Amino acid sequence: MLIDLTDRTALVTGSTQGIGAAIATGLARAGARVGVNGRGEESTAAAAKRLAEQVPGAHVIPVAADLATEDGAATAVEKLPDVDILINNLGIFESRPPLDIDDAEWRRYFEVNVLAGVRLTRAYLPGMMERSFGRVQFIASDSAVAIPAEMIQYGMSKTAVLAVSRGFAKAAAGTGVTVNSVIAGPTHTGGVEDFVYQLVDRDLPWDEAQRAFMREHRPQSLLQRLIEPEEIANMVVYLSSEHASATTGGALRVDGGYVDAILP
Repeated sequence: MLIDLTDRTALVTGSTQGIGAAIATGLARAGARVGVNGRGEESTAAAAKRLAEQVPGAHVIPVAADLATEDGAATAVEKLPDVDILINNLGIFESRPPLDIDDAEWRRYFEVNVLAGVRLTRAYLPGMMERSFGRVQFIASDSAVAIPAEMIQYGMSKTAVLAVSRGFAKAAAGTGVTVNSVIAGPTHTGGVEDFVYQLVDRDLPWDEAQRAFMREHRPQSLLQRLIEPEEIANMVVYLSSEHASATTGGALRVDGGYVDAILP
């Protein structure tokens, strides 16, 4: 299957590292013009430079903006006024005892993990519908379906992501625009390494720590290892293409079989 995204413009939020960086790289390799997003000017420019070096000839645009704010969303739209592929990847997570989560933290998770994507979708979806092509994806998590006891504020936000993506898919019905969620399972990123070491012995070497984490905290994974970011990116790139034209309103799993259900 040849995926050609030449002449398409993509924005990947939260893409200076981890899953977002892998998605930006995959889209660039497929020929898309890619907006790389981070909060800081220097870190965003550095990530854009790395991507351009990884994919010679790629057209990469640094989009430095705090997308958890209205001003940040406006900045992104000003820098990239027309987007064909919007990947709402920006997200935060942290282990926290449920009764220790205060109102401010509940609001912060909603602002960053949900409302940031809602704002950008609201900004870009009308143009996509007018052009009769567009791809919007929200990067969700297995935590949306199997709420983890140690971070219910994160699980709540990812459950909300499934709802808003389904709703926006209905808003775009019949226009040639698709909206989907991608349910990512436990994935090997720098941030997840920090999270793993919050739950297992910090003195363990990484390979042992990873196995202990999966055995003790994610035993239902059929993959029995952490997923690599590129494996998530492969699904996102496919959904961004013409080949996925009949897939919309869905929650597609790249979770290593973690969620013990036939459907999400």
